[in-house]
Amino acid sequence: MSLTLKQKLHQQCIQYVDQRILNIRSVLNNATESANDETKSSAGDKHETGRAMAQLEQEKGAKQLSEALNLRNELLKIDPEKSSLVVSKGSVVITNEGNFYISIAAGKIMIENDIYFAISPESPLASNIAGLLKTQSVSFNSKQYTILSIL
Repeated sequence: MSLTLKQKLHQQCIQYVDQRILNIRSVLNNATESANDETKSSAGDKHETGRAMAQLEQEKGAKQLSEALNLRNELLKIDPEKSSLVVSKGSVVITNEGNFYISIAAGKIMIENDIYFAISPESPLASNIAGLLKTQSVSFNSKQYTILSIL
């Protein structure tokens, strides 16, 4: 079975988030090890500063991990087999100014030599084209976006 364009884009976004989650977990593990190493040290003020720095890294990493897990959950709410006549979350939108997958902010994705931009439904562009039909246009950032196709 060959995957549809939308399924391929969806998979790429999931891989993007999963890689981000792995990277954050690695940073968290390193920060935990660093905090543990600092605990073993007995260098007074330097010891306390090192522990505080490691604690800040852990808190920052925990926040980033939570955000990445939320992104993954948002992606899992999208059914890549569902299509719509209007631009909405989960739509692949082909315009005269570029191709967009309304899902999460994952950036540029290359599928079969075509470039797509995975953008958040809350992004300014997605907000401007939401609810539009094929052939409708919107002016955004001094450009006229005409919708050629919605998948």
